[in-house]
Amino acid sequence: MPKTIFTTPVVRHLFYGLSVIILKLAGWKAIGNRDSIPDKAVFVAAPHTTNWDLPFALMLSFQLKLPIYWMGKASIFRFPFGPLMRWFGGIPVERNRSTNLIDGMIAQFDRTESLLLVIAPEGTRKNVGEWKSGFYHMAHGAKVPLVLGFVDYPNKQGGVGPLFYTTGDYNADLKEIKTFYQPFKGKH
Repeated sequence: MPKTIFTTPVVRHLFYGLSVIILKLAGWKAIGNRDSIPDKAVFVAAPHTTNWDLPFALMLSFQLKLPIYWMGKASIFRFPFGPLMRWFGGIPVERNRSTNLIDGMIAQFDRTESLLLVIAPEGTRKNVGEWKSGFYHMAHGAKVPLVLGFVDYPNKQGGVGPLFYTTGDYNADLKEIKTFYQPFKGKH
């Protein structure tokens, strides 16, 4: 995986400090710690209801010292922001065509010693009835756990919840995962 702000000396410490200060001034609390997270995992990022989710997720990741990569729609990687988004750990996703993304990410997990990949299973900020299943299939195929990451705007908190190990029964596992997310509310 390419180098990111999370692996850039000096700058990562600066962003850690800025994140701690901004979150504190905004009244937000980071939940969880790095010690409970394995070197390889797929993070479920939910609920996803606003463009503010990405800055909060990045600040929470800095505060928790989690060197993440995240997936976002390809349009936010257009000039002039593309290089900056990639430096912040972004991986563009072409949502309107098949790119074998799941198989590619499973292979990436196999090739690397450390990869923390954040995916918003809703796939959009709009209210959706069903989550997209790619996050699940990546974790299951790569044999890595899901980390149940969250933001909760009314309580001004976010971070990482428990690890979840997939069983291969998507419907049963998804029901259990969504139970964890019931108390959390997005911005919209």
